[in-house]
Amino acid sequence: MDWLDWLLLVARVAVVFFALLILVMLVIWMERKVIADMQTRVGPMRAGPRGVLITLADGIKLFFKEGITPTLADRPVYLVAPVIAMLPAFLAFAVIPFGTGVVLFGRAVPFQIADLSIGILWILAMSSLMVYAIVLAGWSSGSNYPLLGSVRSSAQMISYEVGMALAIVAVVMYSDALRMSEIVASQDRIWNVIPQFPAFVIYLIAGLAETNRPPFDLPEAESELVGGYHTEYSGIKFAMFYLGEYLNTVTVAAVATTLWLGGWRGPAPDVLPWLWPLLWFLLKVLVIVYVYIWIRATLPRIRYDRLMAFGWKLLIPFGLLWVMLTGAIVVLPDEFGRDTVITAFAIGFGALVVVSLVWPLVAPRASEEVPVP
Repeated sequence: MDWLDWLLLVARVAVVFFALLILVMLVIWMERKVIADMQTRVGPMRAGPRGVLITLADGIKLFFKEGITPTLADRPVYLVAPVIAMLPAFLAFAVIPFGTGVVLFGRAVPFQIADLSIGILWILAMSSLMVYAIVLAGWSSGSNYPLLGSVRSSAQMISYEVGMALAIVAVVMYSDALRMSEIVASQDRIWNVIPQFPAFVIYLIAGLAETNRPPFDLPEAESELVGGYHTEYSGIKFAMFYLGEYLNTVTVAAVATTLWLGGWRGPAPDVLPWLWPLLWFLLKVLVIVYVYIWIRATLPRIRYDRLMAFGWKLLIPFGLLWVMLTGAIVVLPDEFGRDTVITAFAIGFGALVVVSLVWPLVAPRASEEVPVP
């Protein structure tokens, strides 16, 4: 790599960084407007056209707001935790291809910062780093309530990270690739969301818990723990946690788009061929974000014991089962033939449907008599 290649790489990093910041601003505005529409309200209207600059106004307010550091806080850790909360989402986005690329100064410039051969493992590693920010923030605040929030959040995020990893493992087995660009290339005929729909659902549910979004926002539930792990944070430090949470949401949606929805693939005319893949990628990401907003406006917050029980007793066992089925789908056709495997799976699925229909008719019913005290 000569100086021009390094310059183009730095330019890509800067463009992606500022594009993510702008996208987060628009996502926060979108969330406020969509929820307001679902609740028959107007939403923000004062800052900018239809309130589109409301997030920028909030950011400026928090930037100039006085920051208060608790007396008992561990100051170095207290200050570095908000930075750690932002970095993983940026680093995870570095391996996601969001377009085909362009040619500048005679050099092919891909719409991807780094095409690592272990792109999936890199994303899993970066997603696990978010736990450190939350634990360090709660521990360094010098207060019991943030500490309780961080401990509860770490248990939640680690638990649902297992389910997320199982969903990703199923896609890796089906695509036979770890490089993100190769996974997108393997979806040239059919998107992974069709053969891997159960893994897609598992990933979306685990993504809600990983990003602390409703109905899994127990770590920062004001009604239970005052304000969660960032109770003692204010000003720009609180804004960095807020920004990190929405950056993580966008990154989760981008990973889902890449692994299951074909990435940047979509119909494109011959005019500006580099632009249409970028727009398709952005549209798919916003659709997933809209689903997350829809869930937030629809479902109530669930109890913490039910959240953990759902993760360990339902999501993870189902993820393990689907990984086993994916392995069978990938390996068995080479051993017994594709037609034989399809016939066997069709018979098994039909038997399962028949049992599910007949079982309520033959299962013993509980007595409807009310016992007399």
